[in-house]
Amino acid sequence: MRLPRDLSGEDLSARLAVLGYHITRQTGSHLRLTTDRGGEHHITIPRHAALRIGTLSAIVSDVARHHRLDRDALLVLLSF
Repeated sequence: MRLPRDLSGEDLSARLAVLGYHITRQTGSHLRLTTDRGGEHHITIPRHAALRIGTLSAIVSDVARHHRLDRDALLVLLSF
């Protein structure tokens, strides 16, 4: 499945809420999200208007690996 090219950091953080992620802090233009599902997991998302495709890909891969999901299954779950 193809990643969206115009996804903002705030939109991604809102979509990750379905997996229990919530904003724990913000430093400058970066959001720190944490979930306790499947063990504690932290990710940092830039709060930019449009995330770079490599950054988005790395975040999605990290989240999929933590939740033991296939990357495409995670994208369907996040409604991409």
